[in-house]
Amino acid sequence: MLNIFTLVNGRLFQEEIESLEELSKFQPIWVDLESPTLEEKRWVKQYFGLSIPEDAMDEDIEESARFYAEDNGELHIRSDFLIADTAEPRTVRVAFILNQVNAELRSKGVLFSIHDEDVPVFRLLRMRARRAPGLIEDDKEVLLKLFDADAEYSADTLEGIYDELEKVSNKVLAGDVTDAMAGEVLGAIARHEDMNGRIRRNVMDTRRAVSFMMRSKMLNSAQFEEARQILRDIDSLDSHTAFLFDKINFLMDATVGFININQNKIIKIFSVASVALLPPTLIASLYGMNFKFMPELDWSLGYPYALALMAASAIVPMWYFRKRGWLK
Repeated sequence: MLNIFTLVNGRLFQEEIESLEELSKFQPIWVDLESPTLEEKRWVKQYFGLSIPEDAMDEDIEESARFYAEDNGELHIRSDFLIADTAEPRTVRVAFILNQVNAELRSKGVLFSIHDEDVPVFRLLRMRARRAPGLIEDDKEVLLKLFDADAEYSADTLEGIYDELEKVSNKVLAGDVTDAMAGEVLGAIARHEDMNGRIRRNVMDTRRAVSFMMRSKMLNSAQFEEARQILRDIDSLDSHTAFLFDKINFLMDATVGFININQNKIIKIFSVASVALLPPTLIASLYGMNFKFMPELDWSLGYPYALALMAASAIVPMWYFRKRGWLK
């Protein structure tokens, strides 16, 4: 899918392109390619003179090769964007190319973005740019706003984790945590820990991309200050992710503690039962010894007496344990 974005009266408008002739009618500042076909890549090369690298969206590219500048002035940035509003949270690799287009075609540069699936941050920026005139002025502003929206999206996701962990915390700290509830709590904690880790990695990647833009001297003074503000926002998120890691560890330890308590209760029952049954076992062992003269031969109440004595020797320890509160 090939989408282009043009500025009209300070607003960003989107057009879906289905032919090369249709592409030639517009002067975009942003060209977005979502799972582009070979034909769409050919249109971009023919009209803009840009060859999209084959490894643009490779996940296994070395970290040191994700930010670089070509001899012709093209800037290449590969950054990961978080997708948290699905059943399986993940990050999507997006390749950005800042291209200084021929002066015969454009007076300003064009931002190219290549990715395999729709990114929530892109939708957020498109919605804002349509409603807020003057939000975007050029291609570099588009890229900065994307990173700014990415930081805000991460912050919103962290807020959601706070709310979910509050519910988990209420369950754990209410006490009486059963094994089934503990399993649910541990599953929820594991999901939130994974999401928190993805957010931390995502903001780290965004920080590196914004820092590269600042070092490349491609930003004017206003954009440079905006980039610094994005970095400050990202730095503030680090403390939140660190706090959530601590909270997750606390809830994990508390839940495991309740599981141990439940297991100890089971072991306690067996311990009490084994102690209570020691006297009857001793009586049965003594009474069942092979004496020369067996008591039951001379005493008809021998067996009932032994059974009663065994029952009493079992009941008395249980009564004592209950009185001491050891059976609760």
